[in-house]
Amino acid sequence: MPFPPAIARAITRVIGKKSVSERAERLHFPNAGHGYDQFGMHPDFVALGDAIASPVYDRYFRVKSYGAENIPKEGPVVLAANHSGTLPFDGMMLWVDVLRNTDPPRNPRPVADYFVSSLPVVSTLFARAGVVGGSRGNVRALLESGGMLMIFPEGTPGIGKLYRDRYKLQEWRKGHAELAIRHNAPIVPVGIVGAEEQMPQIARIPIPGPVPYLPITATPLPMPVRYHVHYGEPIPTHLDYDPEDADDPEKVAEAARRVRDAVQELIHKGLDMREGVFT
Repeated sequence: MPFPPAIARAITRVIGKKSVSERAERLHFPNAGHGYDQFGMHPDFVALGDAIASPVYDRYFRVKSYGAENIPKEGPVVLAANHSGTLPFDGMMLWVDVLRNTDPPRNPRPVADYFVSSLPVVSTLFARAGVVGGSRGNVRALLESGGMLMIFPEGTPGIGKLYRDRYKLQEWRKGHAELAIRHNAPIVPVGIVGAEEQMPQIARIPIPGPVPYLPITATPLPMPVRYHVHYGEPIPTHLDYDPEDADDPEKVAEAARRVRDAVQELIHKGLDMREGVFT
């Protein structure tokens, strides 16, 4: 652990607004008996992450949220969103958006790609704020305890797409649909507009090691584009399928297509609604 919760709490008081600490205090927290949940999350680190990300959310990307009332207030749920932007600011902004626009606040647990857990220091801080590795055991435990998963079915290929391919969904993995069916969870589709333009990627160089490639971008840092986060109506996979359907590849593929189509529709809606990349 990089530092104890007390230090995280003190830093939050210095850099964050009072509302940040209040959100963390109201957060449902399944204490495993040692101050953390079974995956290492702690409310003080959730508050710290919120405090760090909030200025970016409020003043840099100026996030606008639509349809957050579609997020269930309780029970297991899977958020499935498009992924883009070279650096995963879209995940950070979606995380803050859910914290702010659910009452009581819900902490969407991001499911990280395989290489994230190997990153020194960062992986521990991510875990303290709620990020989990994408193993079946982890996601099963979270959904069975009524948690919320935040999944980007495109994975790394989504965040690494070239600028010419912006807003074109990459291969849509089906694991989120299988999990939702198996564990009786609805899926809320999410369309994020804005991230594609934040840091245009013009090429990438494969490299050995935990990070799969070195991106070549048109800008050295993300540009202050405006984010628009659109939540669609929940897809009732917990009602339309039986748990044993999770072992049927055709039914899982059907459910995944429904989610993909819903996300694509939200993206088109968001693109039609926005007046400009920066406004």
